[in-house]
Amino acid sequence: MSAPRRMHLVAYLKTGPTANHPGAWRHPEAPLDDLFAPERYEHIARVLEAGRFDACFYADTFGIPDIHGGNFDAYLRLGGQISYIDPLTILPVMARVTRHLGLGATLSTTFFPPYYLARTLASLDLLTGGRAAWNVVTSATDLEARNFGLDGIPPKHLRYDRADEVLEACNALWDCWDADAIVADRARGVFVDPAKVRYAEFEGKWVKTRGPLAMPRTPQVRPVFLQAGASERGREFAARWAEMIFCTPHSKADAIAFHDDIKSRMARHGRAPEACKVLPSFAVVVAETDAIAEERYAYLQSLIDPEAQLMLNSSLLGADLSRHRTPEAMAAAQGNQGITGSVDRVLQLMQQERISFAEAASKPRGLLVGSPRTVADQLEDYFTSGACDGFIIWPTVFPRMFEEFCHLVVPELQRRGLFRTEYRGATLRDNLRNP
Repeated sequence: MSAPRRMHLVAYLKTGPTANHPGAWRHPEAPLDDLFAPERYEHIARVLEAGRFDACFYADTFGIPDIHGGNFDAYLRLGGQISYIDPLTILPVMARVTRHLGLGATLSTTFFPPYYLARTLASLDLLTGGRAAWNVVTSATDLEARNFGLDGIPPKHLRYDRADEVLEACNALWDCWDADAIVADRARGVFVDPAKVRYAEFEGKWVKTRGPLAMPRTPQVRPVFLQAGASERGREFAARWAEMIFCTPHSKADAIAFHDDIKSRMARHGRAPEACKVLPSFAVVVAETDAIAEERYAYLQSLIDPEAQLMLNSSLLGADLSRHRTPEAMAAAQGNQGITGSVDRVLQLMQQERISFAEAASKPRGLLVGSPRTVADQLEDYFTSGACDGFIIWPTVFPRMFEEFCHLVVPELQRRGLFRTEYRGATLRDNLRNP
């Protein structure tokens, strides 16, 4: 008899006070005085591991968004979603206080060369004992491109063509050492057997690297690949490479369509459907009863400054939504910018709720609201309907929302047999394969 199907949970994090809810940092229970304290990151790591989350990852933008209004004033003043610390410095801190939680960084294939990426991620996998994940992005804004010496972000199809080569090159670098290359034989005076180390000698159209890496094969050989491409080219890239996919559909029907499309593309790439977990993203407002949760939700939403919401969506869609109020105007203003999944979500909201594009673009992202049973019902419905393999959970009030989710919702999912009670694997990839 086959093992019961269990969902996966991954936390979306930021090294700053704000994630996707632009008002949550203003909540009186959201601490702001510990943003640069290691204890903040150690605490959330312990919370997520106690909740048996598969992993967490830090979303990242390499700069301060300045699309809204043509400058960064509002993003700074209104507490926009900014990385105030490089996540790569945070993940080893979190690794020290955990044993099982997967730890992911966002790194761009457009801006970073393969050797740097392979070396950095191999280091993280070694330090964590095989728990590293890579949120593979091609980046989506001109502001980031200019920070790395480019005039603007390249077209999407070219970014993904380069990304394919970058991952091929990284895999070649990660394969330079045999598993038993380190001999450490004091008596013979041999530390590494050079016959078990080789050059990568990768050369493509976009990148080339000689290798080898100056570090041994890691517990996972390569980090777990997380990806969020929603465009046609992005979906093909995900179907080839991704082991987890972060998506933002507006409804369950949209999620089912996305899930089925990805799985069919994987088959064409010769990959088994279970080799990649499709994970729609949600945040929750949970309380002892539905009524209390609704009251908390109303207060939380009251903290959103309308300009802050528009500012956030402008950054995600790649056009100043205070000026461009129709899909056509947005598309003309985007150029090569914008995250296709975020654009799709706004257009889906516009069509399904029969509202204007301007209204849809000004709306906050939907939250799951209710008692532990109500929230678990909604997650179970998505999971058992074939819409997903689990969920990305992003925070509203940090860290309280994750604490409440782990203390209230996770036990309810465990009682239903939908989620693990203990970790079964030694590495992140093991736990994805054996939930």
